[in-house]
Amino acid sequence: MRLPYCRRVTLPGKEMTILEHIEELRQRLIRIFAIVVGLALFFFLFEIRFFDLGHFYIPYPYPNIFHNTAANLIQFLEEQVLPSYVKIIVTSPSEALISEMLISIILGVIVGMPAIVYEVWAFVAPALYEHEKKIIVKLTLPVTILFIIGCVFGYFLLVPFAFEFLYRYASSIGIITYITINDFIMFIALLCIAMGITFEVPAIMWGLSKLGLVKPDTYKKYFRYFVVFSIIYGAFITPDGSGITMWFVAAPMIILYLMGYYFAKKTVK
Repeated sequence: MRLPYCRRVTLPGKEMTILEHIEELRQRLIRIFAIVVGLALFFFLFEIRFFDLGHFYIPYPYPNIFHNTAANLIQFLEEQVLPSYVKIIVTSPSEALISEMLISIILGVIVGMPAIVYEVWAFVAPALYEHEKKIIVKLTLPVTILFIIGCVFGYFLLVPFAFEFLYRYASSIGIITYITINDFIMFIALLCIAMGITFEVPAIMWGLSKLGLVKPDTYKKYFRYFVVFSIIYGAFITPDGSGITMWFVAAPMIILYLMGYYFAKKTVK
């Protein structure tokens, strides 16, 4: 029995079978897993110290499982975004350990992202047409920059404001304020990732139009619906019910949508 072929091409005139396709996917997933796990172990087992050479500081890894890179990052985040009257606590013996492991994995994904992107691209690229490859390559830098800007926006503006606003209610009536270490990490991670994805709107719009999937005028037609969606999305991912923080999400989304429409209209015929 002959196995069916897919569109994926690796050598001129040769196509891969489905089993070969699955085997390559398996190998690349194993490599991605190994990269993330290896980096996560490094951040969990080592801290970054600096060797002083006059005015120059050279970083070097130092084995320290109790004051590792993940633990130092948690302390840094606590000092930067959490109000001084809110304390981080653990509610089970293993909670701090699990939280540091989670931070280590997140750092592993972030630091290993170039290699992860390469593995994904090497797997997907042979199945794409030439014009599709060019569009994706053009989108790589804008998508990366926009995601970073979104995460920075969420970290420096949305996260501190949300913490201060929400815990101010408890502080105003004299209640002692705490947050578990797991909730602290997830709160920051989810808001930053959500804002990073939010800032991808113009790049996604331009890419869809460039690929011929969505006409630029369609964005204009559905603008009012996107405004409603932005408000609902902002209300969903922001934790307070005041209606204030949701506009920190909705307003940039609307502006980015208009930017996406403008660029799609100007560059896509």
